Amino acid sequence: MSLESSQMNDRSMYAPLAEINVTPLVDVTLVLLIIFMVTAPMLAAGVKVNLPQASLAAQPLEQHQPVTITVARNGTMYVNAEQVAREQLADVVRALLKERTDSPIRLRGDRDASYGDIIRVLDLLAGEGLTKIAIMTNVQPVDSAPRRPHD
Repeated sequence: MSLESSQMNDRSMYAPLAEINVTPLVDVTLVLLIIFMVTAPMLAAGVKVNLPQASLAAQPLEQHQPVTITVARNGTMYVNAEQVAREQLADVVRALLKERTDSPIRLRGDRDASYGDIIRVLDLLAGEGLTKIAIMTNVQPVDSAPRRPHD
């Protein structure tokens, strides 16, 4: 054997292997995917229980009418279908909420109402500490949604 062939054998014997074995990685990933697919429906569903019957002495909880503020096209404000002046809005809402400060206030604005009028209502309520406000919209089914023309 010549000197050159012995040097080549030494280099090839100690040369690093640059290939990554992906098979174990794919195996572990697929096993984890199957585990998550099996356990996810169990986590989403609640525990089914048979609730006991209550006696006649138990009273149902009082159902509260939600407080809804409506801003009309001309800027007029209504609280639960009663017209209210801007200065009295916070007092009327607070009186309707009473002890239910965790109940959200529903805010409805006409499509053609001024954006500024709706923001003024939000600002007025926030300034009075009434910050749990839900802005209501109409939901259209996906099929009847207006389509944009292609540009």
